[in-house]
Amino acid sequence: MQLRVLTFNIHRAIGVDRRFKPKRIVEIVSHHHPDLALLQEVDEGVPRSRKLHLAAELAEALGFPHLAFGANVSLRKGRYGNATLSRFPIVRERNIDLTVGSRKRRGCQHTTLELPGPRERTLEVFNAHLGLSARERDRQARMLLRSPEFKNLHRRTLCLLGGDLNDWRAKVDPFLQDVLAFRSATQRERGISKSIRTYPSFAPRGGLDRLYYRGPLRLRAARACRLKVSRVASDHLPLVVDFEID
Repeated sequence: MQLRVLTFNIHRAIGVDRRFKPKRIVEIVSHHHPDLALLQEVDEGVPRSRKLHLAAELAEALGFPHLAFGANVSLRKGRYGNATLSRFPIVRERNIDLTVGSRKRRGCQHTTLELPGPRERTLEVFNAHLGLSARERDRQARMLLRSPEFKNLHRRTLCLLGGDLNDWRAKVDPFLQDVLAFRSATQRERGISKSIRTYPSFAPRGGLDRLYYRGPLRLRAARACRLKVSRVASDHLPLVVDFEID
């Protein structure tokens, strides 16, 4: 079975030109036709995005039959967080709070997807938006490890962890790979310059957006979006990763 995953910090669908244009996000995602889209910085009921439930609007425009939205930050009007759009049924969802002390609220949305096939199979998906400091991200990775959603998973369970990890220098990468037994789809080798660059979108210098996988998944390809519109639609480029499920 083939699986295409896209992870994208859409920056509330407000581009680097400061224009709110969700149609650009739709154009980019639809071009790649993913089975699963992990989105970060998705508004719900916020004036800057016309008070739309942006996850629902995007899911409808893209033809995704299943979605989950997990709010991390509450504003004076509305809130924003992570959204998971799926072509497979979402049978379980929960937002894991990864806020450290008095820092900005952060979270990881966990969803369980029911995969098609002759036997029952599920895919565990963790859609994360981590903090800005290395120490904060290290604590958040350990908070995720202790969460009931993660600690009870067998290491052979199909599992994805991705999103905007804000990990400029790949400091959290050794913990995810050596301790949690993930493999990186977006970092070719250990080292700062070996990840796929996604930020800033108009002249990418760092790989802030990442995708990790565990279980019987075979990596086929991984790349940043090359569409011209993606360099203005958000301050991040989307990542597109192809797997084969054994």
